[in-house]
Order: sequence, then structure tokens, then C-alpha cells
Amino acid sequence: MPNLTVKQIDHYNKKGYISELNVLTTKQAKEIRCEIEKIEKEWPNSLDGINRNYVHLISPILNEVCLNKNILDAVESIIGKNILICGTTLFIKNPYEKGFVSFHQDAKYIGLEPHNWVTAWIAVTNSNENNGCMRMLPGSHIEDLKYHNENFDEGNLLTRGQTIENVSLEMTEPIVLKAGQMSLHHPKVVHGSGINKSKDRRIGFVVQSYIGSNVDQVLGKMYVQKARGEDNFKYHEYSNIPIKLMGLNEINSRNIANNELSKIFYKGSEKIGKY
Repeated sequence: MPNLTVKQIDHYNKKGYISELNVLTTKQAKEIRCEIEKIEKEWPNSLDGINRNYVHLISPILNEVCLNKNILDAVESIIGKNILICGTTLFIKNPYEKGFVSFHQDAKYIGLEPHNWVTAWIAVTNSNENNGCMRMLPGSHIEDLKYHNENFDEGNLLTRGQTIENVSLEMTEPIVLKAGQMSLHHPKVVHGSGINKSKDRRIGFVVQSYIGSNVDQVLGKMYVQKARGEDNFKYHEYSNIPIKLMGLNEINSRNIANNELSKIFYKGSEKIGKY
């Protein structure tokens, strides 16, 4: 897809997100699912816990998704032409499980400043209200960061179970995506998602996040990859580009990056969660 239109950018600026962006074909989305499920089958538990993060470092196929021109064109419309990939995450909700995401703001714990960054949520499977799609609180990105309780509650797919209490569902909007579509959301927009009530998996491959090269990590160290443009600031360490699926070098790179990421996510916390 070309860069976002003026109307789409205006929607993002006013509401804090834009959705239903066609970036991958149905075939490409299916290939990503097959790659994820191949890893799960051949290397059991290798995507559990903290290892759901930095998954693009263990798979050339997943890494290639992050460099997709359609995705980067849309991202460039929001954060500019100098783009770094600073992480990826799998959000998988299996049927009959109680996985959910409490309402929160990404910028609360992630340590990326200034907020010239955007999260790309890429639907590997269809994502809808029945299987636990994201819901956004329109315009909430314009306000200051809100207070979050740290509940560490069972089933919560967030690190600390960070929760903004008393968010009215009626005030939120569902982000319904077909496999291969993407949404982009602002670091401060309030969002969350419910449980999967369907008979199939709901899989989201999330680039969390694409950052402008002027964005620093103020809580720790992050490993990045250049996606487009130039990095004149050089705030971050650079990760190795994966050559082989689940190779020893690839796994080592992923583990090093996740070790630093965990320090960021749990900085100041007396408790460590599952993720």
C-alpha cells in the first residue's frame, strides 16, 4: 500500500489509531502462521513466556515481515523515514483458554522517549469481537499517562497485568481485522482485548514497536534493526539478522535481547510475571 492518506493520518491523530490497512496477502498471513506453528511443534515451549518477544530474531520469515514495504510505507507516514525495529511480540489466544489483555498504555512501562513510535498489530488470523480483538479508547492518547494497577492476574497476557481500572467498554471501539490486515496505534492510546470465544486460534504478530531513530531507551538497553532511512543518533545496540530458523546464533541473539527487555519491563517491580 502507498503511504497513508491525509484522511487516514487525521484519523490516527484524532483517535490514536488506524486500522484495516491491507499489508499482506492471505497467502502471506498463512505462511506466517505455518512458521509460528512449525516453531511450536519442532521446538516445544520455545515461544513461551518472555520468548514470545523478539521472535523476528529467530526466523528469517518473521524478520522479513518487519521489513515489508507496505507496512513501512504506512509507518513512515506517522514517524518519518528513519525507522528502526525495536521488538516483536506474539499475542496468541487459543480457544478455550482465558487469555486477555487488560486496558493499558504501551508507553507506561516500555521506556521509549520521545513518543515518536508506533505499534503495528498484524493479523495472522482474522481478529474480531468473537475471538478477542483489540479495543481502543478513542482520543485517549492526547491525555497524560494514566495510573495503572499491577495485578499480575491469571490469564493476563501483559507482563505485570498492568491495568487502567474502570474503562467503559461502551466507550471503546473494536479493531476488527482480516488475516493480512494491520492496525497502527499510538504509544499512549488506551487499549485492551477480551478472551477468545471462537474455535480457532487468534494470532497477532506485533511489531512493538517501530521507532524513529531519534527515540532513546531511558530505562535500559534495547536491540534494534534498521528498517528504513538512517540512524544518526545510534542510541541502541544492533541485533544480528537471522539467517537460519532457530539456529544457535539466532536463539542466542533472541535470548540476549530478551534478557535486556525483561529488565526494562520489570524495572522497579518487586515481582516478575510470566512474560
